Amino acid sequence: MPSYDLKCRCGNQFNVSASLSDRTGKLILCPECGSNELEAVFKSVGIISSRKSPALPSCPNAHVCGGGCAH
Repeated sequence: MPSYDLKCRCGNQFNVSASLSDRTGKLILCPECGSNELEAVFKSVGIISSRKSPALPSCPNAHVCGGGCAH
């Protein structure tokens, strides 16, 4: 069962294990005030790689495309 970090309008933040249908059906209640108006709290995740990624080739048209094309 997934675990969610949630924040209520009353300011209470908490973690709860619940099914996706409980969350989408607004069946999870704030333990402080009982409201079901909850928002997900997103946290950053650190990722460590054991190898280096290959360098991407530079775009010869970066001045035109901003360097975001598939060259």
